[in-house]
Amino acid sequence: MEQTLLNIGFGSTVVADRVVAIVSPNSAPMKRLKDEAKEDRRLVDATHGRRTRSIIIMDSNHVVLSAIQAETISQRYISAVREAKTPGEEN
Repeated sequence: MEQTLLNIGFGSTVVADRVVAIVSPNSAPMKRLKDEAKEDRRLVDATHGRRTRSIIIMDSNHVVLSAIQAETISQRYISAVREAKTPGEEN
């Protein structure tokens, strides 16, 4: 079984099939989600000390912080899923 990895910046990756949502961290509900995940020890900080620009919610209920824009990660996700469906073909 081959897993497709999604680059979330600075050498960090997550398994693309396990991603539930990629969201912007600017709203109050997303800040609450981040704080609750930190309290419950479900928060993974992959920002390398930089400003959080996206929050990735995983199917394991973990919350991953990234310093890459949510739109950029979404585009990478689409490309990764598309490539996984048609391996070896030009898209």
